[in-house]
This record gives sequence, C-alpha cells and structure tokens, in this order.
Amino acid sequence: MARDTVILECTEARKEGKRPSRYMTTRNKKITQDKVEKLKYNPALKRRTLHKEIKG
Repeated sequence: MARDTVILECTEARKEGKRPSRYMTTRNKKITQDKVEKLKYNPALKRRTLHKEIKG
C-alpha cells in the first residue's frame, strides 16, 4: 500500500487554551514524504487554522 493514514491536529488551539481539533486524512508516502499541513476548520476557535500531522 502506498497510502498512509495520518492525523492532523490544530496548532493554534493549545496556545489559546482551547481543545485542539483533529482530522484524519491519507497521504501518498511515495510522493509526499514531508509532514502534511492543511488549513482546516476548528469549531472551538470558530475559524480555519493550520493543522499539522502528528502521527503517521
């Protein structure tokens, strides 16, 4: 299998004392070898924030 399941976690929520939101996504490990970063919605902060990969 060329795809990995990864977990994305909000980078801004912990700084503000709120719960970080988490999303699951996949990445192609042959093409993308760096950690995944995406802008996703955080309901606790009520805005889109940067989410980074925490688990591979």
